[in-house]
Amino acid sequence: MSKNRGFAAGLAGALDDIEAPPPEPQGRLGIGVLAGRSNRLAELASGAVVARTLEQVDPARCRIWAEHNRDYARLDETRCGDLIESLKAQGRQEMPAIVRRVKDDPAYDFEVICGARRHWSVSWLRAHNYPEFRFLVEIREMTDEEAFRVSDLENRARDDLSDIERARDYLRALDRHYEGRQKTMAQRLNVSEAWLSRYLDLARLPGDLVAAFPDPHALRIKHITFLKPLLKPDDRRTRVLEAARELAERGGEGLSPQDIIRRLARAADAPKKSGSPKKSGSAEPAVVRNAAGAPVLRVDGRRRREIRLTLLTGAGATRQDAEAALRDLLDQHWPATTG
Repeated sequence: MSKNRGFAAGLAGALDDIEAPPPEPQGRLGIGVLAGRSNRLAELASGAVVARTLEQVDPARCRIWAEHNRDYARLDETRCGDLIESLKAQGRQEMPAIVRRVKDDPAYDFEVICGARRHWSVSWLRAHNYPEFRFLVEIREMTDEEAFRVSDLENRARDDLSDIERARDYLRALDRHYEGRQKTMAQRLNVSEAWLSRYLDLARLPGDLVAAFPDPHALRIKHITFLKPLLKPDDRRTRVLEAARELAERGGEGLSPQDIIRRLARAADAPKKSGSPKKSGSAEPAVVRNAAGAPVLRVDGRRRREIRLTLLTGAGATRQDAEAALRDLLDQHWPATTG
């Protein structure tokens, strides 16, 4: 500030020898405010800054967008508990939900594009002794495709959105907004086709297979590397789906997702009719395949403290397939630890 004042004083002296009284501090502040407003208007006009409309509204006047990627029906006090406590502690909603106006339904004023948990939590609080809470929203004008991309960007990094919710959202959007063109969709989302393909594969898993997992939201994108190859060819698919239905009838028997996948993998291959018995402690080799069904590596059984792998380098898979398969195996057999 002192350098700026010195520069301004020197410039004024060079231009005019007439002495003038220094400006009042209030006048200087007023000029700064006007200049700030002028700059703000210029930024808005140029598109450097986008004006947003925020309102505090009644959540009952907001409906959830039909394409919202959150499974709203599964929201409850447990899944929203952290947000409810945060809202109570702050006394208000800090982060606005993104909505657009509704024109075709007199029962609602807005449609929630992003913020289903915020909507549920504020609604819950209003019904449980906090009637003063209002739903903070940011109102935008956008097409369905734009709404999908905005929703995806906001939720992609959220841990509380499961992989299968995101995967099903992508599969719905593929036909609705991109005419089934996976490459176009990947470009619009600014992701790789391989990354998007894994989510689409997860969403396309048969319902009978998904039902084998007591909590479908426990299915992760890493599991698709092991599950997809089990469904080819048709005879393996039949055995796997039959085993999946049996597991579903027994409620998954309290097994973890990894244990369920191992059982399905054992069911995939028909039992041998002849041959020498297996050695004690050994297991049948399991072949991990890529999305196209090409073998990537073979797991030759797990012993007490080791598993033995064979890379099938000449079977049609790529290095990228091998790296993905190895990462998934590490997640299964050698979980990351902290500390």
